[in-house]
Amino acid sequence: MTTQGRISENKGDSAMSGPVLSVRNLTVDLPKGMERKHAVQDISFELPRGEILCVIGESGSGKSVTANALMGLLPPLMHVSSGEILFQGQNLLELDEPALRKLRGRVVSMIFQDPLSALNPLMTVGDQVTEVMAAHGEGTAEARSARALELLTEVGLPDPALMLHQYPFRLSGGQRQRVMIAMALALEPDILIADEPTTALDVTTQAQILDLIQQIQRKKGMSVLFITHDFGVVSEIADRVIVMEKGHMVEQGVADTVFSTPQHPYTKRLIAAVPRLRETDRPSASSDRTDDPVLTVEKLNLVYRSGGGWFSRQREVKAVDDANFTLRRGRTLGVVGESGSGKTSLGRLLIKLLDSDSGRILYKGQDIASMKESDFRALRPKIQMIFQDPFASLNPRSTIGHIVTIGPIAQGMRKADARAKALRILEKVGLDAGAFGRYPHEFSGGQRQRVGIARALMFDPDVLVADEAVSALDVSIQAQILELLDKIQRETQVAMFFITHDLRVASQICDELLVMQKGQIVEAGPPSQIFYAPKNAYTRELVAAIPGADHALQKA
Repeated sequence: MTTQGRISENKGDSAMSGPVLSVRNLTVDLPKGMERKHAVQDISFELPRGEILCVIGESGSGKSVTANALMGLLPPLMHVSSGEILFQGQNLLELDEPALRKLRGRVVSMIFQDPLSALNPLMTVGDQVTEVMAAHGEGTAEARSARALELLTEVGLPDPALMLHQYPFRLSGGQRQRVMIAMALALEPDILIADEPTTALDVTTQAQILDLIQQIQRKKGMSVLFITHDFGVVSEIADRVIVMEKGHMVEQGVADTVFSTPQHPYTKRLIAAVPRLRETDRPSASSDRTDDPVLTVEKLNLVYRSGGGWFSRQREVKAVDDANFTLRRGRTLGVVGESGSGKTSLGRLLIKLLDSDSGRILYKGQDIASMKESDFRALRPKIQMIFQDPFASLNPRSTIGHIVTIGPIAQGMRKADARAKALRILEKVGLDAGAFGRYPHEFSGGQRQRVGIARALMFDPDVLVADEAVSALDVSIQAQILELLDKIQRETQVAMFFITHDLRVASQICDELLVMQKGQIVEAGPPSQIFYAPKNAYTRELVAAIPGADHALQKA
């Protein structure tokens, strides 16, 4: 009998004692020339049946490498140099590729972090779910289609029969993640690995996905290995926790114990870096207390139009609906809401990456919304943007020096002056002079975000639009960037428009908040009001969905 045959026979034997998975002294080597020799080194843990085990740590700690090793999906330049991965007593590292292929999906399945890149854009949702079953020879085509419909219903997708025929690009981020969960559950595996499945989701969608995973885990008695860098998520879902740092497992234990009495200094630092809701509003950064208006938005509207032709009517979606607010000098105005609420569209209107349909954006008395691009070009340096993705927003072929100086030079600054200013600003954002001649790939995510901030500051802007500027960063790096933005604002009195889906982050840095739903600003006020005395039902839903919220909500 083959090894895979023994695994298939053992699958689902709930009477079997002991852990469903044991990892013993696992070491995964990195390619030569890397800063570290090992991606993970000598780690050991067990995953009991029916338990949710969370693996937490910063980028580079070895979380995803561990998951990929369990799935047999390590990249070619990495290899397991020692250790065992035991499923019901069988070492998975001894299986060949055909046996591993049969194991994936049936015994162990994985939900990936980015569902948009993990799903095939050219296949319908139904075809992708049934493909998992077809690859393992499960049932007839009719049975697989019926099972796919059942799975889409189980994961809570609206109108599952219609959803079977949709393509991924037509789905929201939360809906795509539900499709990934349906695919992972198609063959009812013993082990579900979830690799940062909620990182890019807004708080309400994140809460729904966490609740869904817990419901399915309890219903099917699965074991779940949940990888995350968010301690708030861990507090919601974990039975036990493993903390990893630079490839080493530094702490493990029952979740409540690790939270209440962390033993390792690294664990203590991670927990301390988790953003928490302020009980009082942030002290003003304006030293002169004038709070002069920098941008005033009046009845701003943006409509997205699609379709239209011989056989279809044109669809219209109000991305921004009659927005009114004022952005003041030395203060941070935050905007929160679910994906699709209009936050990013509003930010792009402010920097004229989009043209409004109606309304006014007054900058120092001038309506920039109605300006032609040629007229606005002289003002563009004063309204700058920090983008969400520090990887995609920097040209990989350009040095950091070129990236931060090309704009000012194009605006007429002498090269020598631009270089001198760039060196000063790089130092201000925490990068040394050596960064000037290096390339983006030589920096971490947090360092790249510092470069993005430096690029914006080169123009001495009056307004910074920060679009999810810390959402892709680990909690400790996130805390550093928030502290840096606060420091810069206090020094320069720049007005900041801060877009985020993380209400805990908004609490840390914002003086006032706008809550958006379906293009409308449904509530506005200081964070203390928004979080502790929300007036709008939608705002109450957002606040209630904050993972690991440690505050008492006042039910209005």
